[in-house]
Amino acid sequence: MMKKVPPPASPDAYVAGMKRWRRDLVVLLRDAVRSSAKFEEVVKWGHLVYLSNGPVLLIRAEDSRVLFGFWRGQLQREIEPRLKPGGKYEMATLDLREGMTIKPATAKRLAKAAAALNKKLGDPTLVAKKKPKRR
Repeated sequence: MMKKVPPPASPDAYVAGMKRWRRDLVVLLRDAVRSSAKFEEVVKWGHLVYLSNGPVLLIRAEDSRVLFGFWRGQLQREIEPRLKPGGKYEMATLDLREGMTIKPATAKRLAKAAAALNKKLGDPTLVAKKKPKRR
């Protein structure tokens, strides 16, 4: 049985709880994101989530990878072809393992484009709820 761990109290506490390559990668991603656009940074669902007119992107460190995910990532694959579609909305994530990286300029460009998509198209979680159900 997995032991329930309380979520970190803040984004800084989230980063402080990491070690080695995962911490280095999360710091690189977080710095790029925070310098790209004006976001509200929160710990939600146990990881970092960035909000601007709804959820925009996430940074989630796991044991063997760091996920850099975008609610509208499927619209951003021309910026970063490694983004893999999946999940609800137009989600796509970049699965980064030990020894892998992303250029800070690319991470910044992705975050800036993601914020612009939310500004133009609205909150992805509300837009998805408005779509008619298929029969």
